Amino acid sequence: MDIYANKESLPVFSALDSETRLKIIAALSTKKMNVKELSEYLHLSSAITIMHLNKLEEANIIRTERHGRDRISILKVDKISIEFPKQLYVPFEKYDVEIPVGQFTKYDIKPSCGLADVKGFIGEVDNSSYFMDPNRFKAGMVWFSEGFIEYQIPNHLKSGQNLEMIEITVELSSEFPFSNNNWPSDIKLSFEGNQVGTWTSPGDFSDTRGKYTPKWVYNDMNQYGILKNFRISKHGSFIDGKYASDFNIKDIDTSLSSWRLRFSVDESSENVGGMTIFGNHFGNHDQGINILCYYSNAEDNE
Repeated sequence: MDIYANKESLPVFSALDSETRLKIIAALSTKKMNVKELSEYLHLSSAITIMHLNKLEEANIIRTERHGRDRISILKVDKISIEFPKQLYVPFEKYDVEIPVGQFTKYDIKPSCGLADVKGFIGEVDNSSYFMDPNRFKAGMVWFSEGFIEYQIPNHLKSGQNLEMIEITVELSSEFPFSNNNWPSDIKLSFEGNQVGTWTSPGDFSDTRGKYTPKWVYNDMNQYGILKNFRISKHGSFIDGKYASDFNIKDIDTSLSSWRLRFSVDESSENVGGMTIFGNHFGNHDQGINILCYYSNAEDNE
């Protein structure tokens, strides 16, 4: 489950603020249980147990099934990630570009793979030839098990403008046929052939439905990813503010009209668990691949 430090997530924080509810989560992590079993385990009345279960269900941490008169509780999540607000003050001008996830210019991938838009799959699933289908530009979700996919970032800098920093924000997860919340994958980002950094995705998530994921997507398919921030600055490259590589902004050729941005899962990686890229109308963030290019004017540096 991917949550944020905001008021919408208060039911989750509230649900976890109880030793009894933490015991319920621990018990349900081993098996599904009915109210009587949980009451006996907790040494509480059924009414009090149900009150705690309702709190966990409201927070989307557990779900309930009815078997006759029995209320069966089932744990829905095995991991909760909290994203805190990121605010970076940059004393530069900037331009931004949002690249649709289907607007890639080059790829070399292996199944399982596919593309999807708000209406359904684009072409045949696990047939990589459809990655060249013209309808790929409509895709809001792209996935593959191994290989790379490449995009072009337009260079809008004008004469006399100096590139100072680039930020790339994208929602990513691993790729497993259908889904697997515990399926690590080493996802590498490269810029003009230079490694920006590698992030290990913990899984291919379907514990809860994605906030924007279309209704046609099955519950046991990829639902959402984790929003990642890659930054290239004069100090090197960073992933979510943590140092990732020596590649820095001065290594970028600003005479080019565009720059190659590549996402890859290499065969030689320790964790070859594929990649899913979420775009508009999918996952927890209604966005494509967001690029912010910060620059200064030559006269400002005089």
